[in-house]
Amino acid sequence: MPKQVKLAAHFPGVNDTTVWSDPRSGSQIDFSSFEHLARTAERGKFDFLFLAEGLRLREHAGKILDSDVVGRPNTTTVLAALSAVTTRLGLAGTLSSTFNEPYEVARQVASIDHLSGGRAAWNVVTSPDAWTGQNFRRGGFLKREDRYRRAEEFLATVRELWDSWAPDALVGDKENGVFARGIGHFVHSGPQFDIRGEFTVPRTPQGQPIVIQAGDSDEGREFAAKTADVIFSRHGSLESGKEFFADVKRRLPAYGREPGELLIMPAATFVLGDTEEDAHEQAREIRYQQVRPATAIQFLEQVWSRDLSAYDADGPLPEIDPDPDAEPLTWGRVRHEKEPLAVAAKWRAIAEEKKLSIRELVIEVTARQQFVGTARQIAESIDEYVQSDAADGFVLVPHLTPVGLDAFVDDVVPHLQERGVFRTDYTGDTLREHLFSR
Repeated sequence: MPKQVKLAAHFPGVNDTTVWSDPRSGSQIDFSSFEHLARTAERGKFDFLFLAEGLRLREHAGKILDSDVVGRPNTTTVLAALSAVTTRLGLAGTLSSTFNEPYEVARQVASIDHLSGGRAAWNVVTSPDAWTGQNFRRGGFLKREDRYRRAEEFLATVRELWDSWAPDALVGDKENGVFARGIGHFVHSGPQFDIRGEFTVPRTPQGQPIVIQAGDSDEGREFAAKTADVIFSRHGSLESGKEFFADVKRRLPAYGREPGELLIMPAATFVLGDTEEDAHEQAREIRYQQVRPATAIQFLEQVWSRDLSAYDADGPLPEIDPDPDAEPLTWGRVRHEKEPLAVAAKWRAIAEEKKLSIRELVIEVTARQQFVGTARQIAESIDEYVQSDAADGFVLVPHLTPVGLDAFVDDVVPHLQERGVFRTDYTGDTLREHLFSR
C-alpha cells in the first residue's frame, strides 16, 4: 500500500508569502476570510488548518515593518470560532512557550478540543527576541538553550494538566447529585515551573490534543523527536527533504517511539497553470510581487546591519561587507542573525555563480519548497516526496487569501485521490484519527 499524503492549509496573513495587493485577495482580518479557507480545506478533506501567530511587530530602521503579520485577530479566538463552522477539519494554532504559562495554554487548547469535538492542535514555539519580551510584564528574554529547556518543561507540564482528569471523572449522576469525581488536581515542581492546584477543564475528546513543533535546528529536531506528533519544517529540494526526514526519524527510537508516530510536514507553496510553462511564468511574477525592491533591500540590511537604501535592488550586491559589531537594524523575526560575514560570503558566491541582482538573490535565498506545474504534475510531485520519504505531507501556503486554496482543492486533490494516496472522505472524527489512522 502506498503511503497516504497528509495535507494542511496555512492562513499566512500579510507577509512576504502573500500577495495582499492582488485584486483577488480579501481581508486578512475579517472572519469571512478564515471561514472561507477553512471550509475550502474541509471540502478538500485536509487534515487541519494552521494559524501562525506573532507576539510582536517587526521594526526596521526605527519604523514598523507593515509587511509582517499585522492586525490579525488572536489565534485561539479564531480557532474557537472556526470550530462552529467546520465539523471534521483539524484546527491548529501557534502559542509561544516563552511568553505564556502552561496553565493558560493548557486551558485554551483543551477548550478548543472540547468545542471542536476533538480537532485541536498546538504548535509549540519558542520566541527568540528580547523585543517581544518588552510586550510582557515579566520581560523574559531567554538565551537559545534556555528557551528550549523552558519549552520542554512547558510542554511536559501542559501534558500533566491534560492528564489530571480521569477519563471517567465526569459522572453526571443526577439521581445522587454527583456531577464529577476525581477533578484534575495537579502538582508540578521543576526548574522552570512550580505550580499546584486544580485544572478546570475535563479530559478532552482526544485526551491529548495534537502537538506540532516548528523548527529545523538540532535542538528543534530533538525536541520534536521526543515530544511532538507533527514537525513543521521547510525544505527546498527532494534531497534535503530526504536528509531531514531520515535524521528526525532516526532519533525516535531513543524515546521509545516508532517512525510513524511523528509526521514530517514541511511548508510548501504552489502555482497551478494550464501548462507547465504557464505555471512557471506565473510563479516568477508572484515572487516579484512578493519581493518588492524595498523588501529586497530591507532583507539585505538584516544581514549587513548597514543602511543600504542608496543601492539599486536590481543591481549587484554591495561591495562593502556587513558590520558584525553594529546594532541590528531589524528587531523581530530575523533569520540570518548569526555570522553575518559568512552569510554574506555565501550569498556573494550564489549571486556571482547565477548572475543575480540583489532582488533576484533575495528571491533565491528565501524560496520555500514550491510545487509549480499543471494539477497532474503537482499531484505527482507531492506523491513523489511522500513515497520517497522526503515528507509525510505538506502544509500548503497559498499566496492569495482566502481564495488561494480553491484551485488546489478543485484540481489537484482529485488527482491525488485517483492515485490512491489521499482520502476521498474522512473516516474519523478527531484530528488524531485523521493523522494516524491506517
